[in-house]
This record gives sequence, structure tokens and C-alpha cells, in this order.
Amino acid sequence: MVAAAPYYAAAYSAAVTVTSVLKHASTGLPSGAPAPHYNSTGIYGTISATTQWVYETVTVCPCTDSLASLPTPVCTNPNGPYDNPYDTSSLPFHWPGLPTAGQTSPGPKPTPPFPYGGKAAASYVAPAWVPVGCSSLVPSLPQSDTNGNSPWGLIGYPHLPGSLPCSGEATSTLPPFPTATGTASSVATGTGTVSAGTSVTPSSTPASACGKMPDTGVTRSYDFHVSYQTIAPDGVKKNGLVVNGQYPGPLVEANWGDFIEVKVTNDLPNEGTAIHFHGLTQKDTPWYDGVPAVAQCPVAPTKTFTLTFRADRYGSSWYHSHYSAQYAGGALGPVVIHGPRTQEYDIDIGPVLVSDHFHQDYFTLINQTMAANFPPSNNNLINGKMNYPCENTTLPCTPNAGISKFRFQSGKKHLLRVINTSAEGTEKFSIDNHTLTVIANDFVPCKPYTTNVVTLGVAQRADIIVEAIGKPSDVYWMRSQLGTNRCTLNDGVSPNAVAAVYYEDADDTTLPDTKSDVTADQLAVCKNDALNTTEPYCPIGIAATPATTEQVDITFASNGTNFVWFMNNSTFRGDYNAPILLQVNQGNDTFEPKWNVHDFGSNSSVRMIFKNHGLLGGHPMHLHGHDFQVLAEGFGDWDGKIVNQANPTRRDTHILQNAQDADTPSYAVFQWEQDNAGVWPFHCHLAWHVSGGLYINVLEQKEQIKAFKLDSDNFDGCKTWDAFTNNNIPDQIDSGL
Repeated sequence: MVAAAPYYAAAYSAAVTVTSVLKHASTGLPSGAPAPHYNSTGIYGTISATTQWVYETVTVCPCTDSLASLPTPVCTNPNGPYDNPYDTSSLPFHWPGLPTAGQTSPGPKPTPPFPYGGKAAASYVAPAWVPVGCSSLVPSLPQSDTNGNSPWGLIGYPHLPGSLPCSGEATSTLPPFPTATGTASSVATGTGTVSAGTSVTPSSTPASACGKMPDTGVTRSYDFHVSYQTIAPDGVKKNGLVVNGQYPGPLVEANWGDFIEVKVTNDLPNEGTAIHFHGLTQKDTPWYDGVPAVAQCPVAPTKTFTLTFRADRYGSSWYHSHYSAQYAGGALGPVVIHGPRTQEYDIDIGPVLVSDHFHQDYFTLINQTMAANFPPSNNNLINGKMNYPCENTTLPCTPNAGISKFRFQSGKKHLLRVINTSAEGTEKFSIDNHTLTVIANDFVPCKPYTTNVVTLGVAQRADIIVEAIGKPSDVYWMRSQLGTNRCTLNDGVSPNAVAAVYYEDADDTTLPDTKSDVTADQLAVCKNDALNTTEPYCPIGIAATPATTEQVDITFASNGTNFVWFMNNSTFRGDYNAPILLQVNQGNDTFEPKWNVHDFGSNSSVRMIFKNHGLLGGHPMHLHGHDFQVLAEGFGDWDGKIVNQANPTRRDTHILQNAQDADTPSYAVFQWEQDNAGVWPFHCHLAWHVSGGLYINVLEQKEQIKAFKLDSDNFDGCKTWDAFTNNNIPDQIDSGL
């Protein structure tokens, strides 16, 4: 098999051969025999194996520089319909590699192997990689080629309202959802659908920013289809995972206190899926948290699963697949929950999704990661778009494919909802010559503070107000740059995403020429804004002594055959057929050691001290089911001092820094109230890290879990998954999450 090399390879025109999965076929094992590499006895019985992978080697036509001239795929690829030559390409380095005899830790993290712009830098104008001689930003690819049905990145989209109309679907068929009476009505949101249903009279008193969540009596309904689709977000064609044919996926929008109903249909032919809504606490609905092997079984191919939960936070977030690293392939989209304003603004620009980007398909990336070959990102995107300097590859690439564009109005204050949806990258967001006023971190409003750059780890969000100080004809660069030093792993060619900001009278094809004032030192800091600057708007103090305290040490070390992540000397692997929450509900208190269950019983509060002994990259630690308070961070041993004890930082994701050196770990101290019964994942949100086992389960108030009255759909979903896996062995090469 010939491996095409995208990195500085000489051009080639000969056909290449690739090996791809053709189909599933019988293993010839007797019915009920154990699977060759997957076997579990869970609450639904023993999984048996009757199938195996069958591979076929086929010839692919020569690669060209035109997407339109690509041949029709001649074989089935497990990553999607397009036989992506990148999937058989070599990476520019092999790291961390397999451990040698006696080796306990990997070598140092590699620096980017290629210079900015690569060998073709002179042929393009940075930072948008517009070909030399081209003076405009007219995209050379239609939106349907780059992002499918998605409108993200188009100028003027979406500009959101301050809130949604108080109407939607109310139902009394699925307790504890609210009931209401009235006349039927229908509301269109533009990117999703609010079902016809019951009109609701809102309270005459607006909800307080620090008050009780309102009871709107409204359910907003969405219909999601997760599928494969070829996309080219930066002009390089690849297989993507899309929601409703869109990358990024459609906006989910609701008012604070609404219920959200999402019907998830799995249109993937040979793997499961599951959708998680990041940052919503799933109070009283932990079985709809969307995490397979924990809250539910995966949604089997051709099957559906409907989530219904409360919009119990307000602000900005995102949803994504929590099945393996599917979201690294594109199965994600933004969430906006409208609520009280803590600061005034004029225009809600809407979500600004920033993300690292890989030219290989998601399953290939996971295969490499689990084979000790971490992949560097190839590009960086804003709202799913960016250009690429095509001479750095012999593979299909269209220059000047198209970048995202935004419209500002002079003298107005604009709200930007910046969301890091990366697989691995720490993002540094800025707008040239503009001041950023941060008013929320994750779903937590904060007292406003100003900066020229906002650091976001994977899955973090910042609501930012930007005052338009330019003239009506002005044009500026918006930037999202991957952090340097040990912040991210990229190949160096295109780590800095840009979008164009056009004021009201500016031609929206004009190429900006503004400069950034973000310094090299700022780009190299792999941590969030200082704890003493990020004070929550709604104060909540903290007791000096919690009910229980646990220290968790994080290491990246050899397990004898590979380098994996350990949390207190245990690496996680989930069982898709035996979700922990459902097992606890059925009275099972015995857990596999590899499930990393930490039972905190009925303690009223938990303090967790994470110590990171690794030098490889910070960990954006995310806790499901809660906002946590961040008490302190630093290096070495915590001295017990709490930053702003009267009102410490709160959020649902926080960056745990790299170790300072081999002998000095970093630490971060988190605390939360145990007021939400469930099994809650606490994990690093880097896709490759959670795939490699950097994950624990927080078991909270298990006696309450046993008393839950679950709807039959949870168990029916596991029955359909069991039926699928009886004839199709899940190719679970990673932790599963």
C-alpha cells in the first residue's frame, strides 16, 4: 500500500492503492460465543460476536487540485463516503511512540515541525492565505462544498434576538415536564424548529440574573440527524460527521427555564452515537446527559433517542457527540439560552465557534492516537471556515475557499458568544484594535473585565461585549490563534484562524490589513485568565471546610505496552452495553475498576485537588452536572489559601496547567455542592486525552438514583443497541468517550 504524504511531498499523478473496510461478515463463531476483542456481561446480558471486519484493497484515481474532478468513491470507508488520501498518509513526527523496555514516561512534546505558511508561504498573503495577486475575499468554493447546509460563517448570520417568543410545545405526557393550556402556535427559529404547541403567559416580572429559574411551561423541540458527509472547511476535502447536513450543526436556542427536546437519529451506517449538551446540569434528568456507557447506551444505526431536559443555565454553550471522538469529525453545534442581561449591548452577533482542524478523518485520528502517534492539527477555523496554503499538500485543495465574515455597526456594542469546539487546541481570541469586555465564563456571568485576548481551553466559552470603535467603512481581522509553547500540538503551517469584520459601509470582499497587538508571551500562556479577575456576577461564598476532600494525581505513563493517561493510577474504559447510571438505578453497586467510579455518597460537598504531573499540555477539566468553584491553582503543593473565598470563580470547565517541570506538578482545586443525584463524568476535554483514559465518574447520592423512575426509552435504547452489537462488534479502540 502506498501512503500519500501531505507534508512537502513531491507532486504525484499515479494512482494509489488504499485499504478500506468493505463490509461486515460472519466470524463463523457459534451463536453466543465470546467476541474476539469485546465481551461484557452487563445489565442486559452477555454480548456475543457473529461478525468481523472484511477489508478490500482498491485503486483510487490520481489526486488533483480540483474538488470537482475527484472520482466517485469506489469503496466504503468507515469514516464516510470519501476515500480520503490523508487517511493513509504519514504524520510529520511519531510521538509519543511506544515505550521501550523500562521506559515509564514519554519524551518531550514536539514543537511544530514546519514554519508558518510552510514551504509555500511566499505564494500567499498571511494571515488569510489569500494567493499572491488576489486582493479580495471572494470565496472560490460555494458554502455547500465547504460546510454543507450550514449557514455559519456567512456575513450577518445569525444576529440573535434578546429572547424567544413565549410559545412552544408543552406536554404532560412525560413527567416532570410542565403542563399548560392555551391556543396552539408555531415559532420558527431559523436553524431549528420550535414545535407547534401551547401558548404560555410569561410572568409580569422579568427573571433576576441572580434569582430563581423561571417556569416558562415551554418545550422547544429539535430533530437531529447525525450522518457522514464530505466537507471542505478550509478547501481540503475530507469526510465529516454532520448534524442535519451541517458543519457546524444547527443552533439550539431556548429561553432560561424552557425545556429542550431533541430527537437524535443515528444515520451512521456502522457505529453508534450520542449527543451531550455541554454545561447544562440535567437536574432531575441525569439519564439525558448524553454520555454512552454512563447515562445511556449509544444510539444504534437507524435508531432514534429523544432527550428532554431543562434549560437550567443561561448564556452560551454547545452540544457535541460524546461517542469516542466523533465531535472531532464535526458532530457539534452551538447552544444559546436567553436570559437576564447583566450588561447592556445593542446587537447579539451570536455564536463564534473556534476550532482546530485536521485533514484526516476522525476515526483515523483516534487510531493514530491509540497507536501512540498523536496527530498535530493542520489548520484553525472560525465558525467552520478558513483558507489553507494549498502548495503544502499534493492532495485536493482549493485556495481561497472562503473565511467567515461578520458585520459591525459603528458606535454599537456587540455581544459575541465565543465557544472553543476544538479537539485539542487552546484558543487565543482577539479582534485587532478592539477591546474585549468579558461578561461571562461558561454559563456563569462575571463582573466585567477587559482584555485584548481571551484564552479558551477546549469546551470553554466566553460571552464578550465589543464596542465598535471604527468608522463605517472600516475592516478588521478577527483572530483565533492556537496557543504556543506547550499549549497545543499543531504542524505550524496554519495555526492562526482569521475572520473579517466589516463595518456597515464596507465592501464585504475587502481584504483587511490590520495588525494584532497580542504578544508572543500572551500566546504562550497555557492558562485561563487569573482567578482574581474572573469574579462571578452573582456571589456565592464557600465554606473553608468541605464535607469530603479527594486528591487525584494525573500521569501520562506506560501501561507496559503503550502510553496512556492515569487518574490515581487507573485509566478509564467504558462499557457501552452497561451504562453505570442505569446499573445503579437497578441496584447494582459493584463497578469494574476500569470504570473509575468515585462514590462520594451523600456528602453535602466535595473538594477535589487535581495534580498534573505531565509536561505534555494543559487539561481543560470538565465536570458534568455542576458548575464548580475554582479555589486555587499553581505549582507544587497547595498551601490551603483560597482565592476570593467570599466569591470564588465558578464555571464548568477550567484549564489545569502543565507541570512546571518533571519534579513540580501543577495543581487546581475545585469544589461543588452535591445537590444533583447522578453519575457525572469529570474529564479532560481534549479529545485525545479522554480517548486515552483521562476520565473519572463522580457517583453522587446513589440512594436517590435507585429511587428514580426512569422512562422505558432508556431501557429500550439499550435493547436496540444490544441487538445491534449482537451482530456488529463495536470497534471501540479507545475509552469510548
